[in-house]
Amino acid sequence: MIRRPEQLPAFDPEPHREALEGIVRAVASSLAAGDFDAGALDGILRRFPRAGRGFFSRAEIIQGFRHFFDEDALEVSDETFLAGVQRRPTRTVSGVTPLTVLTKPFPCPGKCIFCPNDVRMPKSYLSDEPGAQRAAANRFDPYLQTWNRLAAFRAIGHPVEKVELIVLGGTWSFLPEAYQVWFATRCFEALNDFGAGRDGRAAVHPSAPRFEALPARLDGRAGEGTPYNRIVQGFLKERLDGAMVHPDEEAAWERLEAAQRANVSAGCRSVGFVIETRPDHVTPEEVLRIRRLGATKVQLGIQSLDDAVLHANARGHDADASRRAVSLLRRAGFKVHAHWMPNLLGSTPARDMEDFARLFDDPALRPDELKIYPCSLIESAELMQHWERGEWRPYEYDELLEVLASALARVPRYCRVTRVVRDISSDDIVTGNKLTNFRQLAEREVARRGGSCRDIRAREIRGDDFDADALVLRETRYDAGVAEERFLELTTPDDRIVGFLRLSLPKEPGFVAELGDAAIVREVHVYGMTLGIGDRAEGRPQHRGLGGRLLDEAVRRAAEAGYASLGVISAVGTRDWYRRHGFEERGLYQLRDIRATQAREEACMERRPPASER
Repeated sequence: MIRRPEQLPAFDPEPHREALEGIVRAVASSLAAGDFDAGALDGILRRFPRAGRGFFSRAEIIQGFRHFFDEDALEVSDETFLAGVQRRPTRTVSGVTPLTVLTKPFPCPGKCIFCPNDVRMPKSYLSDEPGAQRAAANRFDPYLQTWNRLAAFRAIGHPVEKVELIVLGGTWSFLPEAYQVWFATRCFEALNDFGAGRDGRAAVHPSAPRFEALPARLDGRAGEGTPYNRIVQGFLKERLDGAMVHPDEEAAWERLEAAQRANVSAGCRSVGFVIETRPDHVTPEEVLRIRRLGATKVQLGIQSLDDAVLHANARGHDADASRRAVSLLRRAGFKVHAHWMPNLLGSTPARDMEDFARLFDDPALRPDELKIYPCSLIESAELMQHWERGEWRPYEYDELLEVLASALARVPRYCRVTRVVRDISSDDIVTGNKLTNFRQLAEREVARRGGSCRDIRAREIRGDDFDADALVLRETRYDAGVAEERFLELTTPDDRIVGFLRLSLPKEPGFVAELGDAAIVREVHVYGMTLGIGDRAEGRPQHRGLGGRLLDEAVRRAAEAGYASLGVISAVGTRDWYRRHGFEERGLYQLRDIRATQAREEACMERRPPASER
């Protein structure tokens, strides 16, 4: 573990030394004995109460651990201790620490009737959602959101050296470019500062107006469509002297590039950068622009592949727009994270199941990740009018279970289903499903029918130990329209996935000049509890050369397929790792000459004496 200056909420552990040392030692002993659980922690806390004020929080225990104990001072490793005390260790069990930030409310190009219209939030988000509340508390400032979230993660024991930045807020591509550059820059600057032990929050003066001054709710039954754009645009111009963006919310590309260069070797690095947008806003120029921002993955609101359903819901684009967008993003090496919505106006359970099949039957789609968001009725959405007229109804429990169980059973092993059912407060849902654990219910139904879920998330190794010598290398090939995709995965004998690589073999040169006709590594991911940069842990998947092993396989297979070079859409914080594996900077990408590598290896083999002489 990398020890850094404390960046936590105000709490001085020194006056509580005796109690905190007692708690830490007792927890470590219980972990070493294998009998630690929530009940054991409760008992320990009762034995060592906080003087006069109840019990210590988990964050305070972790702060005491960091303050009073050097590395290797306990019966268990630092990693084991922190994993035991964390309230939600699953946040970082997939190999990186996900950090979500929201852009400020801004007009949206869409007119979707199902979309909530909370004018205090970016389009489609609700102020009751936890991430939205954090964003509002920080006045939507990217530096404050990023820095404070890092501090919160660290306070509860999560490593923060490898971060996937997830930028949400409606249609990113519709925001002014200078605002996008500024937003990305400030996220990177917060990562750089936090990693170096610097706290720049005192110098931050958020420029976004206080959107909580706007009405708490809009009524979707008002009959004038959705006034979100009119209200938000008028509010911004009123508070910003006729502008939509404050001058302090703009930055030049040079500043962003400087922040990115610093982040390459920073103590807190971006190993992924995600934005979300609409299919009809994805063009070759837009793809190159978001790549320049540092993006490696795009969340794409496909919603449906039924043109009649898209039209009924005023989505504003057809299914072909989604196909074009996915193809452009794939050709540029991006990971594609699709959003799909059953129970839209005009659909039925049977129609939804047919629609879901298209996601993976159509070579032009086949996303890498997927969110399944059944339509929820929100008071501020225009869908309210259709519900009151009897034109739309929420699916009954059995209907929704059938749709979701059918969908999960069809997801191929190369896709990761990241979420099933959006985490919307039941107070915001007018009628219909309010259960947030529908994924578990649907998975149980799949198992009851004798099936199983094969998607990546269902098979992740998570924090479990495994035998590296017993790992099996599996390859799944599939046609992706513009390319042949090869999904390489390292699995345990019982098919738990430890790591994977997405290798794309384009059928012809694309629009990205620096890639030319190169094969492309779109993603390398090793699962398991996140470790700090340079940290190692016995029995854990990360830092055991598994990523390098997958990369060697990609090089070999690309060469066998006739490609002269291999490109990679590396995140800013992974550039050094790829450099160590022979990749060199080439514009917005990194490339490796695999024919030259092969020639050197063949020459070495020719010079090597026969085995009988060695």
